[in-house]
Amino acid sequence: MIELEGVPELIDPVMVAAFEGWNDAGDAASTAVAHLEREWKGEVFAALDAEDYYDFQVNRPTVFMDDGVRKITWPTTRLSVVRIGGDKPRDLVLVRGIEPSMRWRSFCNELLGFAHELGVELVVVLGALLGDTPHTRPVPISGTTSDADLARRMDLEETKYEGPTGIVGVLQEACTHAGVPAVSLWAAVPHYVSQPPNPKATLALLNRLEDLLDLRIPLGELPEDARAWQVGVDQLAAEDTEVAEYVQTLEEARDTAELPEASGEAIAREFERYLRRRDGGGPSSGGHATADGGEGGSFLRDGPGGRTRPPKPPRSEAETDGADAGDGGGTEPGDDPPGSPGSSDTEQ
Repeated sequence: MIELEGVPELIDPVMVAAFEGWNDAGDAASTAVAHLEREWKGEVFAALDAEDYYDFQVNRPTVFMDDGVRKITWPTTRLSVVRIGGDKPRDLVLVRGIEPSMRWRSFCNELLGFAHELGVELVVVLGALLGDTPHTRPVPISGTTSDADLARRMDLEETKYEGPTGIVGVLQEACTHAGVPAVSLWAAVPHYVSQPPNPKATLALLNRLEDLLDLRIPLGELPEDARAWQVGVDQLAAEDTEVAEYVQTLEEARDTAELPEASGEAIAREFERYLRRRDGGGPSSGGHATADGGEGGSFLRDGPGGRTRPPKPPRSEAETDGADAGDGGGTEPGDDPPGSPGSSDTEQ
């Protein structure tokens, strides 16, 4: 039995969730939910029992000192509530934690129990994966759902992904079976610079969430952090000729794939966001999921010991005398991996 004492009756509540781990490349998704919690001063009202879902040898508890007293923080998933004011106030139920080690179905059922008790009308799960995307271009954000009607109403893609999944995919499917509308927003993080934080990807997720829920999120210093991040990666890439050439190859592929949209809906969305912000005042562990469902890590820098090289771009047919040019990634020729330019399928 779920007891929610002290939680007021909520207004048009939406649950927004993110989980550290495989579904959180660059910590982009979990940082986005943490930003919402911090900016809107969320109050934690519930936490799942860590004993039920976590292997403490995988996600170890941490010890800290509080006024001279040693205390332990256990890895878990916490829920908080924030109220968004304005002409049309509404509440967000924020879920932030670590991908569980075990009993995923029970984990999702417990979260859905909270959603039912709170009257949640929509669940939005944020995720981030590693992809072949250049850091110099806008972060690709894919919005997916398993519900065909919801996809049409909210201008989302109906997911056709097949392959390995994480807690994001499992939770979205659990919502579908329970009759709770659910959406996933995925940011594609450059695989060659995957180490956290990635404020540019976090900012892109929050901008897409604004559009989805028709609200204004105070961004604080996040835009400036995103600019500083890009400048830093530009400098690191410029120091290595191979990396610079690889980034240029990704830029050309991305620009070619997105050329038709450059003057269409994308510009309209950005302009609408600009007007909305102007009218509302100034802005107040392990591998990660990849575009093909596998795991990946950082290529640009591999820690204090030095830097590893990125994979070389696929060679053309002429260079390979007709050999298969789609080398690596696990996709068939002609099938774009989810999250890549031209792709329409993203991990659930």
